[in-house]
Amino acid sequence: MRRFTRISRRRKAIALGAGISLASLVGGVAVVTLSPIMSLTTIEVTGASRLDPQRVVDALDEHRGTPLAFLSDDEIAADLADFTLVRSFATEIVPPNTLIVRIVERAPIGALETANGVELVDAAGVVIEVTDAIPDGVPLIQLPSDDAEGVAFGAVADVLIAVPREVVARIRTVSASTRDDVTFELRDSAHIVIWGDAERSAQKTRVLDAAIAATDQAVRWTYDVSAPDSLVVRDAG
Repeated sequence: MRRFTRISRRRKAIALGAGISLASLVGGVAVVTLSPIMSLTTIEVTGASRLDPQRVVDALDEHRGTPLAFLSDDEIAADLADFTLVRSFATEIVPPNTLIVRIVERAPIGALETANGVELVDAAGVVIEVTDAIPDGVPLIQLPSDDAEGVAFGAVADVLIAVPREVVARIRTVSASTRDDVTFELRDSAHIVIWGDAERSAQKTRVLDAAIAATDQAVRWTYDVSAPDSLVVRDAG
């Protein structure tokens, strides 16, 4: 009986000690987590070039003093929703009191001439900037209408994303009326390039380069690489 009692008391003591330790641990974590020492005081913004980083910091200022554990990406996303230049973002918490917001900005793929001026747009048709002139290296997008949400714009956007940047820089104008009839005029030579759709863009680029190298550059040509296995070259006049 004495032995059984000693064992029972020992088990109760161990259980009580474990409970106290667990409670202390949970309490300690709660105190540290909710302590002002672990609350947000510093906001850093990286990746912003067109967008003023200080504007982002100001938009997130209401979160200062919030315990780091309670910071919400959903709430931060809501605060950044008004910044059209922000394509996406990621956050990093650096204890004891810092939040780093890494911004990925929208990048223009081309320009649209509208009644409002020259609109630089990204692949989603979002207007990034309105300027008086088309910047160097930015192609002018010519569509049946100024609709940046239509099929023709989507086709142009897909192609401009797929082709190498050095090719995009050589394009003066790009046009389309359907999903598979994207056509370029090259900036330096006025050659016409019938590209088709965005499929097999790497092969089309190689075929175009070889065709240009093999033809008389004193003549204005039309290069049809829409079916890259069957290149067609004709005098554009």
